[in-house]
Amino acid sequence: MYLLFIGVVGLGLKYLEISPVANWSWWVVLSPFVLAAAWWAWADASGYTKRNEVRKMEDRKQKRIDKQRTAMGLAPKKRL
Repeated sequence: MYLLFIGVVGLGLKYLEISPVANWSWWVVLSPFVLAAAWWAWADASGYTKRNEVRKMEDRKQKRIDKQRTAMGLAPKKRL
């Protein structure tokens, strides 16, 4: 996401001809988009995205369980 933000800002500065970006090559200005695409391809191929998704789901599930246990007057279980 950071690479896309950097790319959009660089693209805007290049289009509006604001220095020092106005003097940079288009390859330099557009390189954050290429890096973002490479990152997404790697993250999807390696399973990084799926692992993060599963971890977030497990965290939400544990928070729901802890909230229900607290509502019943029981102490939530400690995580290891």
